[in-house]
This record gives sequence, structure tokens and C-alpha cells, in this order.
Amino acid sequence: MTLTALVVDLSGAEADVLSDALLDAGALSVSCEELRAPGSAPSLAEPDAPATWPRVRLTALCGTGREPARVLRLACEASGLAMQQHELREVPDEDWVARSRSAFGPLRVSPRLWVVPSWHAPPDPDAVNLLLDPGLAFGTGSHATTRLCLRWLERRIAGGETVLDYGCGSGILAIAALKLGAARAMGVDIDQDAVAAAAANARRNGVAGEFFESGSLPALAADIVVANILANPLKVLAPIIAERCRPGGRVALSGILAEQSADVASAYAPWIAFAAPEEDEGWVCLSGVRQ
Repeated sequence: MTLTALVVDLSGAEADVLSDALLDAGALSVSCEELRAPGSAPSLAEPDAPATWPRVRLTALCGTGREPARVLRLACEASGLAMQQHELREVPDEDWVARSRSAFGPLRVSPRLWVVPSWHAPPDPDAVNLLLDPGLAFGTGSHATTRLCLRWLERRIAGGETVLDYGCGSGILAIAALKLGAARAMGVDIDQDAVAAAAANARRNGVAGEFFESGSLPALAADIVVANILANPLKVLAPIIAERCRPGGRVALSGILAEQSADVASAYAPWIAFAAPEEDEGWVCLSGVRQ
């Protein structure tokens, strides 16, 4: 597989948002390296850690068929950033499958909910196990926003609900909803690769998830709507997301930094009064009842 590394230097706060947007735009992986003064050793961390670093170097791996500059442009637009100066580097051929697998093991989201890659046996066979491998679409459970949404769904699904995952990525939230007892779960995404990946993930988990590209989603008003995207798209999509939830139904939004929560809540004020946000590693989940 031919890979190209897209390298961007920017502030820690910008990197925290852009790393997720790069994954949504089609990057295979994103790593973060703190840029320190000469003579000090850099440290590596997960993509959700760099907000406290003053300067960060993001390295996004892009595979065949994904033009790196286009991936960056889409990510910048989604995260509300200007197009960033960047560098492209050839990546030496090596066993990327083995390297990727070594970085991902089973992830415990809650006492009864696990995300398990295919190369591991479920640590708790009696738990609700989401069988999911890292891939072309965002949503492996490793990011705080995904964990927030999964835990919220676990508390809210009583059984028999219709659930819509807006911006479904890997389909993890729709799949979790079905495994937790929802009667029907649908997902929609602007990326056709994400839609295909979500459908494949649903089949692997033995659930009948329904996934659509933007513009082809059937008319419905769901009992539960969850959207784990980013703050700017969530604000733009407020009327559409609100319309997709029935009166009295519940909406949960994530992909929002704590300091962005008031702006996002304001965009939804005509339809939803949100409860106090739940927070994980500086990210929040806003949830409320559709009026």
C-alpha cells in the first residue's frame, strides 16, 4: 500500500480539533508530536491530548486514492480553520497492518460495554461487545467524544427505540444502539467510504443497521438522534438535526470542546434545552429533549 505523510505544524488547540477532522476527511491515522525548544526531547501522545501543548506537529497518513491536500482542505473547512501550510513526505514501505494492530487492543467504555478489534477475543464475553477495527472512518471508541456518546446511549436506550446517527463514520453509535436494544438504527454520512464501512461493520456485528449517504436518508423523526461531528458543522446542521428528532425525543451532540458548548447550545435553543454538559478530557456531550 502506497502511503503519504501529510505534516502540519500548528497550535495545540487547533491540533486537537484538526486531528479528528483529518480522520473524518479520510486520513488513515493521525499522530501528534509536541514541538519543544531545541535540546528538549519531544513526547508522543494520542490525538486527543495536545490541547495543552503550545505547538504541535500533526502527521496524517493518507493512502492510495486520498489526495493529501484535499484531505487537509476538507478537514480545515470542517474545523473552521484556514488552510494550513503543510509538507508531504513519502512513507517507506513496511508492515502497516501489524503496526496498526499493535496500537489497538480491546477498549472498555463502561462496565458492560467494550470495543473489540477483530484480532482480539472479547475480554468479557457477557458484555455488550462492539466488534470494530480501525479503518477509513472515524469512530473506534478511543476518542473521548465517542466514549461520551456510547455511555449516553447506554443510559438512554430502554428498548424498542428508533435511533439516527448523524455523521455516522464507522457506524459505531448506530451499532451500539442496536446491541443495546434499539429496534431500528440508521446512520448518515457525507463520505461514501464511511457509509460502506459502517454497513460492513454492522454485518460483522450481526445487526441490521441502515446507512445512507447525505441526501438519500429516508424521511423520519427518530426517538433518539446522536451526532458526533464537530462544533461548526453541528451549528450549521441545527435545523436539520432537530427536525430529524420527534417531539419528546432525545438529542445528544458531541465533537464539541468545552469552550464551544455555549455556542452550540445557542444554535439549538429554538428546539432543545440542554442539560448540563458531560465532559471527558476537555470534550463535552450536550443532551436534551426535543420540544
